[in-house]
Amino acid sequence: MRWEALFADLESGLDAARAQDLRDEVAELTRAERAQVHLADRLRAARATTLRLVLRDGQTVDGVVVDAAPQWVLLAPDGVRRALVPTAAVTAVVGLGAWAAPTAGEVERRLALGHALRAVARDRTLVRVDAQGVSVSGRIDRVGADHVDVTPADAARGAAGWTFAFETLLVVRSG
Repeated sequence: MRWEALFADLESGLDAARAQDLRDEVAELTRAERAQVHLADRLRAARATTLRLVLRDGQTVDGVVVDAAPQWVLLAPDGVRRALVPTAAVTAVVGLGAWAAPTAGEVERRLALGHALRAVARDRTLVRVDAQGVSVSGRIDRVGADHVDVTPADAARGAAGWTFAFETLLVVRSG
């Protein structure tokens, strides 16, 4: 009888050790998986969620996530206007859930900031471009590989416009 109790106790200890090993392994795999998640993946998973983005210059942009790609996120501050924010301009996010979208596929990775800006230029939408130290209202005329040209709304015909390097952009707001 004592032997049976001893073996039962040993088996119970082994079961507990196996269960703890499994919990430790799951925790380690979870940490390793989380280490592979990018902020853009979490923003892409937040479609239809209301967020507050804090930008490099300290300004905030609030709105519902309409769309997102690895290089940008599009928010709707209200039902009409839009705010295109390069993910590189984001320093903090309030309201972001813990979930993440799967790694972007090849097509989605190609939807770079330039593609989004070209769509705005094609629509001839009046925008306000906030870049580091500068804010200009006007229309996007040309979008290059790493820069965008904006003609101020109040500029005289043929007047010089502004050229912004992508890395300086903070937010492009419509209307």
